[in-house]
Amino acid sequence: MNVLVAIKRVVDYNIKVRAKPDGSAVDIAGVKMSVNPFDENAIEAALQLKEQGVVSHITVVTIGPNSHQDSLRHALAMGADDALLIETDEVLQSLGVAKVLKQLVDTMQPQLVLLGKQAIDDDAGQTGQMLAALLNYPQATYASHIEINGLEATVVREIDGGTETIAIHLPAVITADLRLNEPRFVKLPQLMLARKKQINTVPLASLDLDTRQRLIQLRVEEPPPRAAGIMVDSVDALVSQLIKHEGIFA
Repeated sequence: MNVLVAIKRVVDYNIKVRAKPDGSAVDIAGVKMSVNPFDENAIEAALQLKEQGVVSHITVVTIGPNSHQDSLRHALAMGADDALLIETDEVLQSLGVAKVLKQLVDTMQPQLVLLGKQAIDDDAGQTGQMLAALLNYPQATYASHIEINGLEATVVREIDGGTETIAIHLPAVITADLRLNEPRFVKLPQLMLARKKQINTVPLASLDLDTRQRLIQLRVEEPPPRAAGIMVDSVDALVSQLIKHEGIFA
């Protein structure tokens, strides 16, 4: 079984991002970038399936400029077999990404497509669902456990108030939740070896797809600072504060 894992390069989750002074976008100049955490769970899921003998080949793909190769090399260092960069300076929205991935799936014919349930930069959480719709494939989103038996996948997925277990036929699209696994630590020797591996590059323009943006970002603003808390010495004082000053019970 061949697996395609789609990943995205985002600002590292430990970094506190700031809006640009003109409010046009998030300022990422000079900040640390890394693989989207949910996508790392998708990579780890593919690797575990390979270790179980279910998967034979793992291809990792990302979309972006040449600088995105570092994310692909991280995936190669984790254990992916090969990597593909769809090279472009254009910023693609969810539907555009789904169209690119659909064309790759049509060409490569993987039996399983894995990706994170959302990216931590825009939190859209749409690409997996859109891809499944374009392919007319079954989908299992927010996966916290995956088992493959022949051409059927059993997936435990996170829902409001608990979990549900579903079975889907392959080929299919599955999006990973953080509870799915703990991504393996990549050691320096593995990273060094990954730097020597070839990354296949395909210009986005050569795919001849309509990836124009459907949404217009008007402005990016930081949330207003939270007001400082106060200390009270009794329940009566707390209730009085809530009624008179906060208007909670008004």
